[in-house]
Amino acid sequence: MMNSHLPPPAHPSRTLGSYLWPRRIGRRLGLGFGSLVVLMLLALLNASAPLRAVTQATEHFASVDMRRLLRVQALSLQIEGVGSALVRLMNAPRDNRVAEYADVDARNRLIDGIIESLNTELHDSTQEQTLQRLTACRTLYAAAFIATVDEVEAEDLVTAAKVLNEQINPSLKAMLAESNALLNRERERIETQLEESQQLMHRIAVTAGAFSVLVVLLAALLAWRITKSVVTPLAQLEAAALRIASGDYATPVLATSAEEVDRVGQALTMMTGAIATRELEIERLAFHDPLTDLPNRTSLLQSGAAPLGAPPQIPACHSLLLFDLARLKVINETLGFGTGDTMIKEVARRAQTVLADFSAPNTRLANVSGGMFAIVFESGEHSLTEQLHQRLVDAMAQPVHCGDHSVDLSLVFGLADSPPGTTTPVIALLRNAEVALDVAKSTAQGFAWYNPAQEAARLSHLGLLSDLRTAVAESQLQMWLQPKFSLQTGAAVGAEALVRWQHPQRGFISPAEFVPFAEQTGAITLITDWMLAQAVRTLQDWQHSHPHLSISVNISTRDLQDPAFFQRVTQLIQAHGTPAHKLRLEIVESGLMQDAQSSIALLQRLRDQGVELSIDDFGTGYSSLAYLQRLPVSELKIDRSFVTDIDTKPGSQQLAKTMIEMGHGMDLLVTAEGIETDAERATLQKLGCDVMQGYFGSRPLFGPALQAWLDKAESKNL
Repeated sequence: MMNSHLPPPAHPSRTLGSYLWPRRIGRRLGLGFGSLVVLMLLALLNASAPLRAVTQATEHFASVDMRRLLRVQALSLQIEGVGSALVRLMNAPRDNRVAEYADVDARNRLIDGIIESLNTELHDSTQEQTLQRLTACRTLYAAAFIATVDEVEAEDLVTAAKVLNEQINPSLKAMLAESNALLNRERERIETQLEESQQLMHRIAVTAGAFSVLVVLLAALLAWRITKSVVTPLAQLEAAALRIASGDYATPVLATSAEEVDRVGQALTMMTGAIATRELEIERLAFHDPLTDLPNRTSLLQSGAAPLGAPPQIPACHSLLLFDLARLKVINETLGFGTGDTMIKEVARRAQTVLADFSAPNTRLANVSGGMFAIVFESGEHSLTEQLHQRLVDAMAQPVHCGDHSVDLSLVFGLADSPPGTTTPVIALLRNAEVALDVAKSTAQGFAWYNPAQEAARLSHLGLLSDLRTAVAESQLQMWLQPKFSLQTGAAVGAEALVRWQHPQRGFISPAEFVPFAEQTGAITLITDWMLAQAVRTLQDWQHSHPHLSISVNISTRDLQDPAFFQRVTQLIQAHGTPAHKLRLEIVESGLMQDAQSSIALLQRLRDQGVELSIDDFGTGYSSLAYLQRLPVSELKIDRSFVTDIDTKPGSQQLAKTMIEMGHGMDLLVTAEGIETDAERATLQKLGCDVMQGYFGSRPLFGPALQAWLDKAESKNL
């Protein structure tokens, strides 16, 4: 595992500013936002003092100056009102003078109160002098007012009017003049204060604006500096990531001025190394077999490195030799996969040793899959290919010792080459060699050369499965019946159902061609179900005309392994009302032994339902007599290999006699297959065989020929 605690990358020489500027992005952001907060606080503090002064001046103006101005203004109004009240007093009748006296006294007291309050509030020398003069005039007015009141009370209105005009009115005018002077002066003071307040507000606005601009500039500078210090390292990191994504693992991730980015860069550097290592491993696994470390099928089919996005270039060569380790599946199942792997590696080692002395140009060995290997080389000579084949056979002659076991290396070869003077793509040669290898396996040969006829057969089989499904669905199949006769009476006892296929395009297809294919692909169950349905319907038709005849249907190993087979058979019998004992199921002896336990259980269930069971091709399956004793069968069918020319072969007669006696000893009906001559029939009749089947009795019948035989079956006596 790579060490994750790598030392930090080396940094270039740093200036004083770079030392003052923190390397961690988090601290830079903290410094930036903290500086912005400090600048905002300074801006608030800078504006708070002038604003506080303006606020105090405004409060003083509202609470002191304006009230004083209003009192001075009220003083002038009261002075003017006193003059009017005196005129009303002098002209009022005696009865109304009390109210007028009260009005004049109230106004005089109000004037005195205002003058007294102004004495404590005025601090301007000019206003104080004006107030003193006003007070003096008030004294004169007071004396004149008393004199006027005395004359009025004496009913000397002329003298009272004279005192009013000569003393009171001049003193009131003087008081009013001084009062207006006070009012004007107070107004001037207020206007001056307002102007000063406006100037202060203007200064505050200018100062706050300038300071705000400064703060904005500093904030912008700080934001630019922080953004640059973050974005630039991230851009470098992005560029490094893009280089890594494009496959450049050699260029290192450069150190930046940000500690967090440097840590990410270190992680990218570690990731780059890990990715490069994994890519090498992935490439090795993609193009090499991990067990043998040989090039694999992909490597064999690819020539060099194709451009990105372009299809791989498939090489061409002259010859290809494909060989497979036979019995590998059995080795794995019996001795374990470890032994199988040892065998594969030993085949690879010996093949490499052979190729070390092989002189063909551009020779390559590859492990195609499992225990299958391929060798390609640039030579179109058959003799050289066969020479290589023989060398490989010789090299594999010695067994492999795996622990306590000694296992033979048995290989099967498929050979393919190009037409003379040409080269063929490896993929085509590999396909051809696989065709030849399959032929070698199916024919139990050690090797086989490819030829186009093999390809034609494989192409024919490609569409056979779908055609077979169509044949079952559209009833292209035919059920032919081969009669079975009693060897003692010569009477017909039943028939064996044989499938035939009349293809609409290919014509007649032999059962030897499509039945084994159906077995391999699993389609045999379709054929079995179709044949059972035909047989059960035929038995239903025979219930009144031929009630003593039975029909035998062959079932495959796959049918025995199908859990639903029993249900399908019983449903068919019940649906058509056919007696179950008229249906016989023939089982190949070798198929029974593949899974004897489950097969016996299935057959027992069928036997319990009344279905008759037969062992077909008896004597060829090498089955255990212990198993045969447990089978719920009612018939043994001796294979035709024991019947052919039995009249001239004492050994065959002895074997047949033994099988007949064994069958009778187990209370089984014994049938001989493939009887073609009267001598064979007579011999088997003499040996005690019960039933015969073969061309001597009748060939398989269908259609009118079958009906004609049925019409004569009961009266015919062989």
